[in-house]
Amino acid sequence: MAEDRSIAYRTAEAGYFEKRGLKAYAGVWSLWALGVGAVISGHYSGWNLGLASGGWGGLFIATVLIAIMYLGLTFSIAEMSPALPHTGAAYSFARTAMGPWGGFVTGLCENVEYVLTPAVIVFFIGSYLGAIFETPAAFQPVWWVLGYVLFVGLNIIGVELSFKVTVVVTLMALAVLVIFWISAFPSIDFAANALNIGADGAPLPGGHGPFLPFGITGIFTALPFAVWLFLAIEQLPLAAEESVDPKRDMPRGIILGMATLILSAFMILFLNPSLPGVGSAELGASGEPLLDGFKAIYGEGLAKLLAFVAIIGLVASFHTIIFAQGRQIYSLSRAGYFPPALSVTHDTRKTPHVAMIVGALVGLAIMLVLFVGLGAEAGSAVIGGTLLNMAVFGAMCSYIAQAASFILLRRNKAHIARPFRSPFGVPGAAVTIVIAVVTLVFQLSDPTYRVGVVGVAIWFALGIAYFALVGRHRLILSPEEEFALEHAEKREGIVGGPATA
Repeated sequence: MAEDRSIAYRTAEAGYFEKRGLKAYAGVWSLWALGVGAVISGHYSGWNLGLASGGWGGLFIATVLIAIMYLGLTFSIAEMSPALPHTGAAYSFARTAMGPWGGFVTGLCENVEYVLTPAVIVFFIGSYLGAIFETPAAFQPVWWVLGYVLFVGLNIIGVELSFKVTVVVTLMALAVLVIFWISAFPSIDFAANALNIGADGAPLPGGHGPFLPFGITGIFTALPFAVWLFLAIEQLPLAAEESVDPKRDMPRGIILGMATLILSAFMILFLNPSLPGVGSAELGASGEPLLDGFKAIYGEGLAKLLAFVAIIGLVASFHTIIFAQGRQIYSLSRAGYFPPALSVTHDTRKTPHVAMIVGALVGLAIMLVLFVGLGAEAGSAVIGGTLLNMAVFGAMCSYIAQAASFILLRRNKAHIARPFRSPFGVPGAAVTIVIAVVTLVFQLSDPTYRVGVVGVAIWFALGIAYFALVGRHRLILSPEEEFALEHAEKREGIVGGPATA
């Protein structure tokens, strides 16, 4: 693949990279916590809406398929990340495999995910806090601002504190789930409760309904909801330059994280709908499925305490995705794809504070515009639905691009040293692409998702316009760019300095 001669690099001014330094701290367990923490809120809520689309059996098979997709993706990432140990992650993989435009578009897909996902999570945190403290709907933006200020602040203070908080909140979120599993086992009746949806979609009071009440179609319509059980595990390589030994620890952290999430996903899928007084029919429309499960076990009297418990998973994901958001914007900015000012790091703490603050302000601004412009009720529906769908759509597009990058790197860049090799190889990446494409097709079949796609298209149009008019003429030789050019030269025999890409 010949390098694009329309891309031009400029020389970075003196001290450019000194102002954009990161500090290595993370070991394998910090990386594990970063990956698991980012996903864990999806085990608290969101996944259960697939019960209304596919019934328990449809969602179960959909979860198996999505787990296979994520196994193909995470093992591909586990190979690429130590081979290309840069903060850019998905952008870095695609930049080396597909050139500057491929790298930028892949990075833009992830950017949608990492700016909007924390906005949606802080919206749900605000909803919980509003119910606990009985604040009016108009007070919701105050909870959002407080959430962003607190957790962006924690991430700015230092990478050591950020990872320590990540480990603590992730362990707390998992402990809540383990307590739920242990508490639920004595009470479950799978056939009577999990299988309480009839062939016509109506609730069956006695249960013992069909395994696939909506047929084979129900499996495919449940796919987008099964994604919530694993969404954002792919953010882990964004910590590559803050890992003490990324070549050793990154594959271990990714694989351990995925194993943890698979266990938790199938435990919650089996136990939560199997509880008396809950069931698949009721859970399919619930906004707080784990809270409903706790109430079924311990009664309504502990509702507010249990709501506090349920927030822990949301907090874990919010904190860790704020981390990822900052690094993702930082990496694209450091290389000149986004305005370089966004990649400046704190003088003493060496955290990408500008990127995190700007990313948070963009997410918060979108929420406030929707909330004020549409009104509290309609605005909340769009934030909790359409923005969520935009984030998922961006993620799916980035998965396809990352799996394609893996295949291209295997085929065209075999000379790159690979400390870890995916046992699934190219077939595993190909399966990831197929399942991701099928999931996208069924997302687009839902009118709510289609509205989100329009929003993503606008996001892409703005980003691509900036890159076409400004960014591509002023790229900077960041570690990701230097690596890509070096290995393009090795394969293609390009001679001379990198004045153009």
